[in-house]
Amino acid sequence: MAAHTPFLVGEEKLSQLASRYVQVEALPWKPTPTPGVDMKILLQDKETGLLTALFRWQPGTELALHEHVEIEQTYVLKGSIVDDEGEVRTGDFVWRPSGNRHIARSPDGALVICFFLKPNRFLTGEFAGQALE
Repeated sequence: MAAHTPFLVGEEKLSQLASRYVQVEALPWKPTPTPGVDMKILLQDKETGLLTALFRWQPGTELALHEHVEIEQTYVLKGSIVDDEGEVRTGDFVWRPSGNRHIARSPDGALVICFFLKPNRFLTGEFAGQALE
């Protein structure tokens, strides 16, 4: 099975069809290429690009202009994320269609859960032209 949860203790002992119970608090925060944004990967399939992750944004963080290659979904657990189209706040949900482009900011910080079918493609900044998760 290509889908897995990095750092899930004992995952290698589970059968292919067994449920994966994830103790999220035990997973490490992993830095992303964007300073001020860390993530906990809950589910990942590197072959397809599928990714479910918690993202922790420090106050004042900005994610460079990027394109959503497939539908992206975000539910805000705490704080808010802002772009030129609007703001998604605690308890709110936003989804973006394939091809949507924006610069995301978190003036006061945020904790969000995101669901990706494929990684974002960055259009400006240090990672321009690359698809990064």
